[in-house]
Amino acid sequence: MKNFRRFSILFLAVLFLGISACKKSTDDGPERKTDPEFQTLVSYLSAHQMDLSHILSDWIIPASAVNGDLGSFYVIDIRAGDDYNAGHIEGAVNSSLAGILDAAKNAGGKTIVVACYTGQTAAHAVVALRLSGYSNAKVLKWGMAGWTSSLSTPWESNVDTKNSPNWIAAPGGIVDNKEFDDPDLQVSATDGKGILAERVNYLLTRGFKGISSADVLASPGDYFINNFWDAENVKDYGNIANAHRIKPLTLANEDYKYIDPSQTVVTYCWTGQTSSMVTAYLAVLGYNTKSLKFGVNSIIYDDLKEHKWSTPTTDLPLVTEN
Repeated sequence: MKNFRRFSILFLAVLFLGISACKKSTDDGPERKTDPEFQTLVSYLSAHQMDLSHILSDWIIPASAVNGDLGSFYVIDIRAGDDYNAGHIEGAVNSSLAGILDAAKNAGGKTIVVACYTGQTAAHAVVALRLSGYSNAKVLKWGMAGWTSSLSTPWESNVDTKNSPNWIAAPGGIVDNKEFDDPDLQVSATDGKGILAERVNYLLTRGFKGISSADVLASPGDYFINNFWDAENVKDYGNIANAHRIKPLTLANEDYKYIDPSQTVVTYCWTGQTSSMVTAYLAVLGYNTKSLKFGVNSIIYDDLKEHKWSTPTTDLPLVTEN
């Protein structure tokens, strides 16, 4: 009887080890690591309608719409003081990216429009505003370069067709996604609201982070590149070598799992304005991010059939400070 029991125990042990071995052999890899502060922030953003899809809803406005109804908007111009004094939108107040939340306190309930040189730095400001309760804040499309041709030089001097070997021609070659660990958030707060406030402050303190297309194309393997396009756009135009395509990149879908927190994350879009929004949002989440400046307008400008920079044909009025 004892021998039978010993045999039974031995048989069950071998069976258990065999099942365990089978389970282990079908694993795709080690379980991804989660970060409690990161998950607290994600839960808070999701619960308060601040997923990226909400932040990217109706976030940009053309110059003609602002000029046609100036009284409805509170315009914050975040260009350098000398440039603001040389000519700005009537009623606009001058601030900095770092001081945008203080400037917004005087909006008086009006829709905030942030103006910069090209629409890219303003996108960082608008993410900070939307995550801080100003849910209808908007970017002035193309920045002041889109207001009048006299201020269009920053855009005109950066559109280009580079013919780089590191641009994969249509239909492109997007890298397959895989899962990564959460970023390690270094914060003192433990609640979602407090963590968000710390991260927004971090975003504004670090300032706009951009990178030129020349630098990325010279060595795309040095970055985690995300093409923030729809799939059909890649098929029409191609993509930067080694690029992923993670869109819509929502918290609801846990798309952040496909972003590597150990690398510099470079997001690119058509103009650098949307990618700046995404870059700022990911920075708040704890990723090391940069936006590809001027988007693919700086890479395949001659080939573009849409989302293409053009110098204003109508110059809207400017006010100067004495």
